[in-house]
Amino acid sequence: MKAYDYLVVGAGLFGSVFAYEAAKRGKRIKVIDKRNHIAGNIYTENIEGVNVHKYGAHIFHTNDKEIWNYVNQFAEFNRYTNSPIANYKGEIYNLPFNMNTFNKLWGVVTPDEAKAKIEEQKAAAGIDKPKNLEEQAISLVGTDIYEKLVKGYTEKQWGRKATELPAFIIKRLPVRFTYDNNYFNDKYQGIPIGGYTQIVEKMLENPLIDVELEKDFFESKDEYLREFPRIVYTGMIDQFFDYQFGTLEYRSLEFETTILEQENYQGNAVVNYTDAETPYTRIIEHKHFEFGHQEKTVITKEYPKTWSKGDEPYYPVNDKKNNEIFNKYLELARKTPNVLFGGRLGMYKYYDMHQVIGAALAAVKKEFN
Repeated sequence: MKAYDYLVVGAGLFGSVFAYEAAKRGKRIKVIDKRNHIAGNIYTENIEGVNVHKYGAHIFHTNDKEIWNYVNQFAEFNRYTNSPIANYKGEIYNLPFNMNTFNKLWGVVTPDEAKAKIEEQKAAAGIDKPKNLEEQAISLVGTDIYEKLVKGYTEKQWGRKATELPAFIIKRLPVRFTYDNNYFNDKYQGIPIGGYTQIVEKMLENPLIDVELEKDFFESKDEYLREFPRIVYTGMIDQFFDYQFGTLEYRSLEFETTILEQENYQGNAVVNYTDAETPYTRIIEHKHFEFGHQEKTVITKEYPKTWSKGDEPYYPVNDKKNNEIFNKYLELARKTPNVLFGGRLGMYKYYDMHQVIGAALAAVKKEFN
């Protein structure tokens, strides 16, 4: 073990970028991951010729040309534009909220008509200082959009009533007064042709990097801390410190993936189900990410669930209570010699892919400058 310069815990995007950059600088790295595959939550698996996003839809988007050029070293990206739609009890609406949405809801045609309708509903609600998510959403977009496209989806996602959720969760809702269905405003956007797994494969193919899967850091934590001169840790920060300040909360997910004997199931990569009665939040039809024409299709239903220890943690619950606990762990992390904490779980923060890469490159710069 002492032959290694670094142990990287987690073969996801943060750990893999760090390992790749460290190996370029002549460092020898051991990468371990408790899963049976690399690439973390961006892992894609080929099923019936379709690259299936095993842990939910991942659309790469960024305004940072440096990050875009960086990731394009490892894969060629297509021109995919994220244009999800909402299904509310069989009614179809465009997301984000835009002129197509407003026309379907109210029959309005011009931006001024749409703005007037929203202002009318906001005024009728009479909310001065929003005290919870429901009041915050209504004060931003009015009652119709809230009731059909926000309330049911949000309550399923977070497992709580909207009136029990803090207002800051929806600080702002994207509202566009144009007929534009592009969900992201970012300049660069796409899906890697052939899936995401290849990106991490190429990052980890350096002969100075050894990868060991199905290896749980906590089964040999003391030994690793003793034997490795430097550790990059991308797991749950509270678990690293034995939950001494309490357990941080997450929301988890369950995925139900089905192969269908038809070419096209829903006509779009992502359909959100915004009513309260449908138990899943969305259905992903993976072939549409790469404009596929395979004879069969693969769909995944995504079910939110309460997280408990042993479940996969997906979404940090960044409310006041949890952030206060995290800050205590962060102080400990800063005082822990020879361990660098990073990634979504290590920093208890919801990162998009480009943000993970940016954070990893910043850590590399700090480490080696």
